Amino acid sequence: MRAPDQLVHSRARVAQRYALFPLEGFPLSRLPSWPDAEVRVLAAPALGAKFVQYLIDLPAGTRGEFASDGRLETFYYMLSGAGKLTDRSIKSGSFGLLSPNDSFTFSATENSRLIVFRKVYEQAKGIELFKSYHGEESKVKAEVWANNAASRLQTLIPDELQYDFAMNIFTFDPGHGLPYVETHVMEHGLLFLQGKGVYYLDGTWMEVEKDDFIWMGPYCPQSFYATGPTPSRYIYYKNVNREISL
Repeated sequence: MRAPDQLVHSRARVAQRYALFPLEGFPLSRLPSWPDAEVRVLAAPALGAKFVQYLIDLPAGTRGEFASDGRLETFYYMLSGAGKLTDRSIKSGSFGLLSPNDSFTFSATENSRLIVFRKVYEQAKGIELFKSYHGEESKVKAEVWANNAASRLQTLIPDELQYDFAMNIFTFDPGHGLPYVETHVMEHGLLFLQGKGVYYLDGTWMEVEKDDFIWMGPYCPQSFYATGPTPSRYIYYKNVNREISL
């Protein structure tokens, strides 16, 4: 936060097909079911996204929940801290996907920060609803991506038709990145976990760093190149495995 006598400027950008937000630009909010938490709404339908993504800071000894409603599936990823997800102990690096029929109740045993992603589950004929899925990032193998050992991908959600979206973690060593400009129908919600680099969004290269959030809408030309002294890591969503609604 800048001193009152300083000029205010920001790296934040909002366009038709993308948005880039540094963490400092999000005002804190609260949710009725998370009364003790500091909540930042990273993305929402008001932006153009077909999902909502929260960054939640919860003090030790408090709790929050999202009740099941039969419509919304919920993904979580623990950035720091520890606590209980119902009767399951989770810590930094824990993640999971809860079906629309399962509630999300988290009790913090330490000061905790997590991202929570929610969207309407897209049913498909002949495909059974998935069962809730949990894991640890440290146990997910980082696969070499695009025949480049300096680019590694961790797939957090199984690539099966039961699941209507993917949540992955990309790691790029400095000097490496995506080998081409992607343009596709899927949208992304992307949070930088570590490092810095430059992201190409709809014709413009922009500097990005840890804690930045990027929304990319359908058919936004995009690419990334890691810079700086340490590997760059980011976690991102994309919608997959479903027919396009007409």
